[in-house]
Amino acid sequence: MRINKYFSQRGICSKRAADRLILAGRVKVNGLAAQVGQNVDSQDVVLLDGQPLDEQPKPVYLLYHKPAGVVCTNDPSVPGNLVDALDYPQRLFAVGRLDKASEGLLLLTNDGAIFNPILRAEQGHEKEYLVTVDKPITSAFLSAMAAGVPILQTITLPCVVTPVSDQVFNILLTQGLNLQIRRMCQALGYRVEKLQRTRIMHLHLGDLAANQYRGLSHQERLMLIRHRLQ
Repeated sequence: MRINKYFSQRGICSKRAADRLILAGRVKVNGLAAQVGQNVDSQDVVLLDGQPLDEQPKPVYLLYHKPAGVVCTNDPSVPGNLVDALDYPQRLFAVGRLDKASEGLLLLTNDGAIFNPILRAEQGHEKEYLVTVDKPITSAFLSAMAAGVPILQTITLPCVVTPVSDQVFNILLTQGLNLQIRRMCQALGYRVEKLQRTRIMHLHLGDLAANQYRGLSHQERLMLIRHRLQ
């Protein structure tokens, strides 16, 4: 298999991060500098920073309440990065992202094989958000959000939008365009003041406090694996 996939499936890092490690000269295969895109198998000796890769760790799946201000990156040079905020003994990666100003539910794992099945837009996995805007919402605004809004040279897919209070609404999406909710609101003349993701598929934020995490329950893990295999 390609070396970046080899890293991903062993839970070391994402494929993109593996390519960066290779380009930085930190990876060797059988004593030679690794090349992006090369193939490796179980007979090859792969070293990262001169050390053999650990045995594949047991899969870890966490739900994390990301506070506003934390950046969804493991890059230690980025202030407020996920690694520093989480302070977890293993390197984990976020399945999907939340922008720096947003808060709420993140799924974190070392299971590289889970990324693509969960993130593929065509799977239509639901994500739910609670949104506070800068002025009272109207029925016209709610209808427009639900029907689809022109952003990023496309029109967003129809979605379910439910008012919660004068300036707060709940929105359920099955796609994940860049800054989608913020851009949708802006296109309709509103500014998002607070955005919190409360659900990813069957996984709920519940009463998990900001900057806290918990492991998935047995049932949550079983359902997640089913999603991965679909």
